[in-house]
Amino acid sequence: MQGDRIRAHLREMFQAALERVDPYRMIKERVLIQGETLLVRSDREELKWDLSRYNRILVLGAGKATAKMALAVEEIFGSRITEGVIAVKPGHTEGLKRIRMIEAGHPVPDAGSVEAGRTVAELARKADERTLVINLVSGGGSALLSYPFTWKDDTGEHGLTLEDKQKTTKALLACGATIQEINCIRKHLSGIKGGRLAQLLYPAESLNLILSDVVGDRLDSIASGLTAPDGTTFEEAVALVEKYGIASELPPLAWKVLKLGAEGKLAETPKKGDPVFEKVHNILIGSNYGALLAAERKAKELGYRTVVLSSEIIGEAREIAKVYMGIGRDVKRRELLVGRPACIIGGGETTVTLRGGGKGGRNQEMALSFLAEIESNPEGSEGIWFLAASTDGNDGPTDAAGAFADPEVLAAGKKAGLSVQDYLRRNDSYHYFDRIGFLLKTGPTNTNVCDVQIVVVP
Repeated sequence: MQGDRIRAHLREMFQAALERVDPYRMIKERVLIQGETLLVRSDREELKWDLSRYNRILVLGAGKATAKMALAVEEIFGSRITEGVIAVKPGHTEGLKRIRMIEAGHPVPDAGSVEAGRTVAELARKADERTLVINLVSGGGSALLSYPFTWKDDTGEHGLTLEDKQKTTKALLACGATIQEINCIRKHLSGIKGGRLAQLLYPAESLNLILSDVVGDRLDSIASGLTAPDGTTFEEAVALVEKYGIASELPPLAWKVLKLGAEGKLAETPKKGDPVFEKVHNILIGSNYGALLAAERKAKELGYRTVVLSSEIIGEAREIAKVYMGIGRDVKRRELLVGRPACIIGGGETTVTLRGGGKGGRNQEMALSFLAEIESNPEGSEGIWFLAASTDGNDGPTDAAGAFADPEVLAAGKKAGLSVQDYLRRNDSYHYFDRIGFLLKTGPTNTNVCDVQIVVVP
């Protein structure tokens, strides 16, 4: 069947994207030790450190991709590593020998997240001017590394609990806020995010190797900006809570922290120009854009004419699906943008506003919405094929990276008696595609650079 062949092509393109942003490979390409000199190549420059200046090297980190990053760092630094700990998602592990791994909750923090946060904070406080700290940061770090905010006043010491953080995270994930908005609030309820890790590390020097899962590659948003100056404020966090009407869903103490901060009664996150950033070196090693270019190269090898739309596509997943279908129809009818056989590639990170109690992720929901567009105009949609998938291999709280959508998939759903609109209403995309066998399952990829969407018009 033609569909099997095209879906195989879509898999090959997505796999090429994953291989390009493999964290182990990227670290090995960019980090080198020659004698006592550490060389790190960024896209803009080559940085050098004299390792003889340091009597300790610590490795810290958090994120879905950090195990592979840590494996490369262990091979490069070997016995030079004094101590290390990273927080990873369950199953996203490697056989490390010198760096401890703590498996923690995602997307909602758990006890492992708190253990990881406390351990990282304790090690950070031990760092001094003769310490080089290598931080490995990737997407998912916000949940995997939890160090709830604490403060003191005339009545004693106060602090948020894990339960407070969990309830807050669930409310944020369900309200439709963007990842930048979610992270603004997270940073102001954390003792380690929003540049506060840099505060804990000072006066040690830190080399921070960062894999971006954030649209626009903003360093203050990736893993909630552990070592980057924070451009957001308590006032903005309060405004976001009010914008999405979730004040009543937040734990009272979390809401109190945000309001106290907005009133100037709690210390803000460190901003640009703060002395704690004088010895901070943030280096972006990989991003969604690089993944899209790799997918494009594979598409060309397969004989397609290509267009890379953007690496910064955001918005409601089910609405973005309509945009992709509109582009596909224009290519089919008019060869607008590119001639056939055509491959249109985009990436970024969309959102889902939860309306039902189903199971799925933003890419599966996008694919299901794409099917709804096919259903609404079968003739105009014939010969248009779609894949939406997350580069970390876990789209939302599921074991699937994403899903395929095309007329053959819709026909299979109808044969099984499934209603696209019913499953959309319940946000139950996972069970729709699982029933008919059109989920894309890669297993944990140990990388994370947002999502990839591909339209093919053969």
